Amino acid sequence: MPSSQIIRRASRILHSGGVIAYPTEGVFGLGCLPDDATAVYRILEAKDRDVAKGLILIASDAQQLADWIDLGDAEIPSAESKPITWIVPATNAVPSWIRGAHKTVAVRLTTHPVARALCQETASCIVSTSANLSGQQPARNAHVLRRQFGHLVDYVVPGQCGSAQGASEIRDLKTDKIVRPA
Repeated sequence: MPSSQIIRRASRILHSGGVIAYPTEGVFGLGCLPDDATAVYRILEAKDRDVAKGLILIASDAQQLADWIDLGDAEIPSAESKPITWIVPATNAVPSWIRGAHKTVAVRLTTHPVARALCQETASCIVSTSANLSGQQPARNAHVLRRQFGHLVDYVVPGQCGSAQGASEIRDLKTDKIVRPA
């Protein structure tokens, strides 16, 4: 786990409109604050990703997602043995650069200690998209990450990815249908 000084530095970069790379449960992620359109579009351009696909938001707790999701009486299930990203109804406050062409938003309560610490320190959910060019394998170690994205991000948070074997599974919260297998 990186020092609290490193986590504070990453948080300051996020709050100043920066883009960071950081370890998650299975791969390195690229992230920024979700309400910063300029930073989000930097990530989309770096990945060559279509904005219509939408992006994932991670949080350390459900409260950080309150302004972004409309669950009604439902709850986001707690993490089990593997990370699951849930497709849930978006509030009207969710901008198109996060939702993409959908009326929903993808969210995950992260269990990775670095990603959790980043969300806690920023007091916000953050964008979390795998560090890869569209259609290619995501970076699972800092060496590959720095080679592909080091010049495109403002900071690489040190740390190791978790034990998951890749990007998280994505499921629809209403139907429990798997949208993307792990």
